[in-house]
Amino acid sequence: MNTTPNSNQDLKSTGIPFGASLPQPGSELPSTSTGRTAFSGGTAEPARPQDIAMLTGGILLLLIMSIGSAFAATKKVPRLTNGKPDFSGIWQTTSAADYDLEPHANRQDAPPGAGIIEGQYLPYLPKALEQKKKNFEARATDDPALKGYTLGVPRGIYYPEPFQIFQRKQDLTLVHQFGHSVRTIHTDGTDHPKDPYDWWLGDSRAHWEGDTLVVDVKHFNDKTWFDRAGNFHSDALHVIEKWAFLDPNTIEYKATVEDPNVFTRPWNISVILYRHREKNFQLIEDYRFTLDYDQYYPPKPNKP
Repeated sequence: MNTTPNSNQDLKSTGIPFGASLPQPGSELPSTSTGRTAFSGGTAEPARPQDIAMLTGGILLLLIMSIGSAFAATKKVPRLTNGKPDFSGIWQTTSAADYDLEPHANRQDAPPGAGIIEGQYLPYLPKALEQKKKNFEARATDDPALKGYTLGVPRGIYYPEPFQIFQRKQDLTLVHQFGHSVRTIHTDGTDHPKDPYDWWLGDSRAHWEGDTLVVDVKHFNDKTWFDRAGNFHSDALHVIEKWAFLDPNTIEYKATVEDPNVFTRPWNISVILYRHREKNFQLIEDYRFTLDYDQYYPPKPNKP
């Protein structure tokens, strides 16, 4: 809409005398005899003290309500007797990250996905990238998960099956439905063992930063993958996890992954975990490597 006066009538409607020069950008606007500032298309009353007070009061009220809501959400977060957040419960992500951590189009064995990596793509070393490509081509047979092996860290968190957390002051125990793998996160101030083995799930030692649980995980073997697409690591893998409630039934899980034998730099992922609240929901045994023996168990009586 063109608001520039273009006729004698238009100029009269603004309160600007006919023949007067229009104000230039940045100049002070003329005032009418009533004390109102003249604008083409209408007039504006000077701000009154009561209007300013009402606006200020409204902003303060919104700010107080926002702070109150945040405080209420924090207060509702389940806590242990020592005041630390209690992550006990059965959790699962809706993310499709296990198909491929990186953005990918649909393929026969996976739906499309945006990935969960900060920066989208993994920073492979050239030689490691070649191995990743080989893994991808052989994924239908070589994925350790297909053999029923322990998923590892962080894959066990975003794998599309639930896991349960049991939490005490000194530790958290994670029980995964897949393979019933059990992982302990120590929160008692102890350090990693000095002469460790290399474990499928690594060794987890944690501390609290406010309401965020920060977990340092190291001493892995090299037998797990990050996903079904063949993204992999060596036994030099090091993971730093951060667990934090978004609300009483939602956890934001973040992890920083580094492995100087495979990647040029550390990289980050983030997924959301949701609490299962369905009636009678529980973990159900999912041992893949026993399927070949199901025909023999339980033992069947001899037939005549």
